[in-house]
Amino acid sequence: MTEKQRIAIVGGTGYAGAELLRLLSAHPNAEVVAVTSRGDAGTPVADAYPQLRGVIDLDFVAPDDHAFANCDIVFFATPHAAAMHDVPALLDAGKRVIDLSADFRLKDVEEWSAWYGVEHACPELIERAVYGMPELNRAAIADANLVAAPGCYPTAIVLGFKPLVEAGLVDVERLIADAKTGVSGAGKSLKPGFLFAEMQESFKAYGVAGHRHLPEIRQSLAALAGGNVGLTFVPHLVPMIRGIHATLYAQLAAQGHDLQAVYERAYADEPFVDVLPAGAMPETRHVRGANMCRMAVHRPGDGDTVVVLSVIDNLVKGAAGQAVQCFNLMIGADETCGLAVPGALP
Repeated sequence: MTEKQRIAIVGGTGYAGAELLRLLSAHPNAEVVAVTSRGDAGTPVADAYPQLRGVIDLDFVAPDDHAFANCDIVFFATPHAAAMHDVPALLDAGKRVIDLSADFRLKDVEEWSAWYGVEHACPELIERAVYGMPELNRAAIADANLVAAPGCYPTAIVLGFKPLVEAGLVDVERLIADAKTGVSGAGKSLKPGFLFAEMQESFKAYGVAGHRHLPEIRQSLAALAGGNVGLTFVPHLVPMIRGIHATLYAQLAAQGHDLQAVYERAYADEPFVDVLPAGAMPETRHVRGANMCRMAVHRPGDGDTVVVLSVIDNLVKGAAGQAVQCFNLMIGADETCGLAVPGALP
């Protein structure tokens, strides 16, 4: 039987932190012993999240050494460029780290600095970090001490393209990802563009000139392709709370393949990727609250264009759920432990 792990969550007041608390509080191999927050230290976690009343009986604490002294694994659910300042000392102290931010996702430190606008605090750890997408790096995650959990858009897009790119079936110089997200992907900060009155009854693109998830997606797809890829990525914001819907386009470079069979074979043994029957249309509401990427592959008019529809809950498979999936691998538990629940409807 897997030994119970003591968990600290850094940045517990954000949406991803709340999802970690929800999932780990019901996990048989996890005991949350510390939840940090600079602004709410000393107040009960259940005051911030009443749904956890009677489930998490802890107060928020300041993110100092005392918060981590009695833990085995530390989850960071902090803004980008925060975790990198604390991770080296935690690793030196023998802790294992799962970082939900972007601090360790990119292998090119100069590219990371260009996208995130600051110098990286511990570039020596970037090569040591394992990219935490189990469908790509399952074995490496199991042995890792530092896991960089993927972003939400990259999860939906990379999983959607993976069978085509890996098998060399499409022109990797002309990939297109048209993706939509709900407003929870922007976090809890009060930004004018994310207020209810600004978002409701509206739909808009953003980051067309370049989005910080673009290099992360290209990095993963290039590894699958064995060389550089050309990707056009346009994200959109839609008036819903949770969910990502990625519509992916690629031009066939090889004929005579049953694409439905290709996808079904590629994900036959993946517990959290569901390939729908031919002709199906996945919806974001069908994965809400679940650690599932649900997808369908289409070939309109039997032409040369492949269209893949890929949906996830951005806070679960796109963040906290995938991090718990990595946690399971790291401690030798069943990968589905604490995650094998369907989505919630309506």
